Amino acid sequence: MADRYLNFTGTAPGRFLTRRLGLPQPAPLRRWSAEHPHFTGQLLHFTAGTSAYRKELSEILSRTGLDVRGSLSGTDTDRPVGVVVDATAVTGLDALAEVHAALHPVVRSVAANGRVIVLGAPPSADDHHQAAVQQGLEGFVRSLGKEIGRGRTVNLVRVAGPVTAAESTLRFLLSPRSAYISGQVLAVGAEAAESTAPDDWEQPLAGRTALITGAARGIGEAVATTLARDGAQVVLLDVPSAEADLAKVAERLGGRALPLDITADDAGERIAAFTADSDGLDVLVHNAGITRDRRLANMPAERWSSVLDVNLASVLGTTDTLLKAGAVRRGGSIVATASIAGIAGNTGQTNYAASKAGIVGLVRSLAPRALAEHGVTVNAVAPGFIETKMTAAVPLFIREAGRRMNSLGQGGLPVDVAETTAWFASPGSGAVNGQVVRVCGQSLLGA
Repeated sequence: MADRYLNFTGTAPGRFLTRRLGLPQPAPLRRWSAEHPHFTGQLLHFTAGTSAYRKELSEILSRTGLDVRGSLSGTDTDRPVGVVVDATAVTGLDALAEVHAALHPVVRSVAANGRVIVLGAPPSADDHHQAAVQQGLEGFVRSLGKEIGRGRTVNLVRVAGPVTAAESTLRFLLSPRSAYISGQVLAVGAEAAESTAPDDWEQPLAGRTALITGAARGIGEAVATTLARDGAQVVLLDVPSAEADLAKVAERLGGRALPLDITADDAGERIAAFTADSDGLDVLVHNAGITRDRRLANMPAERWSSVLDVNLASVLGTTDTLLKAGAVRRGGSIVATASIAGIAGNTGQTNYAASKAGIVGLVRSLAPRALAEHGVTVNAVAPGFIETKMTAAVPLFIREAGRRMNSLGQGGLPVDVAETTAWFASPGSGAVNGQVVRVCGQSLLGA
């Protein structure tokens, strides 16, 4: 369903009226398109403290194709499309002040839909001064994300190992693909899956096989489309009742359809057998999910169990089976779908929130073991209000509240979830593990 309010605020009368009334003024977001896949223009690169990453980071940023500079230059119309502040060496309040000093003069100059990225380090368990200021960066970034406006986003990337391992993450955040991600803290670990940077950053999944559950429509279809765009051979799974739609999507993408009830006891074995001819999977995306909303006092056992079976039990079961069988190759990735409902809770969704919070627990527990034992990363996307057929059926005032209650003032699109999934799936993201990234426009709900 079209966001009529967003369209109205893009007109001259709409801008005038909403400004006079003090109403939200969301900016249209620039997303990836074949015609305009990248940002172009200036990228400002600043350093707070004495960073060991200065040279390597400059080289990484230059490979994005942006014009990397150390100071603001040009005319008022030549606004920077992004700012990167390296704060990895910030260990005290004096160096933390340098983050403010770097951004204060330029933040208003960042172009609409621009990006601000702060690089930090993990808070130390031994140095409470370093831990304090590095944790301070999180509050700084989340607050700046809520005030910067005009479709611009602000994120924190914590680097625990070589900064080269963060290239995939920086490319993602400095591109139109990350349009609906803001106020997030993303960690790049010291340990990585057995994978390397792709030969072609435009086709990072070339030669790799990806399976997506719940792929016949909605977010699942968008994920399959995006992974295929990035070069993957896709296997699309959905319930047998959706077989006709599933076949159409598979034909459009040059993929294969697997009609299968993911809650079946032998679902994992059947997936392994179906993908055996391609020697298994490189990417496993758990997207299938259902809702059966009702307040707990009015929720019969069937409504509880059906949601937990699809959203959580099937993920646990098939993941265990496929990992044990070696059906997810080393250097591969598992991406599950959580939700901000599982993080913040939601009225009438005790079953759904329990299942999605369960995904968060699964990721945090399994990720280090899956990496150590199988060479596979495990991450999750946590969508907020995404424009789908399901949200289009929500009552008008609740739907409008869902759209506006985030820093970007609008709902996300299925492709926003898909782009984040593709970033997790990229072989260049092997150092991104155990992460739950909210694709919510920095929703006001939850942390």
